[in-house]
Amino acid sequence: MPIIVNLDVMMAKRKMSLNELSEKVELTLSNLSILKTGKAKAIRFSTLHAICKALDCQPGDILEYADDDKGTTSR
Repeated sequence: MPIIVNLDVMMAKRKMSLNELSEKVELTLSNLSILKTGKAKAIRFSTLHAICKALDCQPGDILEYADDDKGTTSR
């Protein structure tokens, strides 16, 4: 999949556990885990907003585009 989810990286940088983030953004652990592992098919802007607010980051810190054809990332 060309979208890479770096949620675990941002959580580590902020020293925040999945349980703590779950409480702050009011999402279940299972839904956050699906997002964190990159298995999510979609994300609501309201969810992305809540995650960015809780982690004090930008959407680009969490989501990254990788061109499958070239094997490179956009960064």
